[in-house]
Amino acid sequence: MTLEVLTDYFSKYGSIAIFVVVFLEYLNLPGFPAGIIMPLAGIMARQGRIHFLWVLFLSAVAAMLGSIVLYGIGVFFGKAFFHYYSKKSHKHQEKFEGYVNWIREKGYFGIFLAKLIPVFRTIISIPAGFLKLNFLKFCIASVLGILIWNTAFIGAGYIYGDKIFEMIGKYLIK
Repeated sequence: MTLEVLTDYFSKYGSIAIFVVVFLEYLNLPGFPAGIIMPLAGIMARQGRIHFLWVLFLSAVAAMLGSIVLYGIGVFFGKAFFHYYSKKSHKHQEKFEGYVNWIREKGYFGIFLAKLIPVFRTIISIPAGFLKLNFLKFCIASVLGILIWNTAFIGAGYIYGDKIFEMIGKYLIK
């Protein structure tokens, strides 16, 4: 998904588009990078098209719903998911086991930390469900990490405006 397409969706559909795109991004679907989505929402807030706190709230709710869906997949389909994922390659099996071991070692603090690491922040919900972690504690750890992550990215768009994409582009090109 290009920046122009996202901008068009956000302009046409406002809050609904932000919610849907963030939800899909937290499901770890390809084409929905937080490095684009969140700053763009911040730019919209800076331009007065949406209130900063509202976009932060929407993004946090969408992110939590995405995390809960993946947690549910882990709870109900964890073993099947693990077997399917493991059959793809030994590397995949090691990755999934690594995620599970990370949670076993770090606990809920690990969930919080994982929500601050790209890609890991979305994937970690599946092994958390697989381990059947306490749902309320999972949600608390997740929302704390999500709020920090989303505030940083939305805030970057709000503070730096369009220049944030130049900054991100230079960082990614290096």
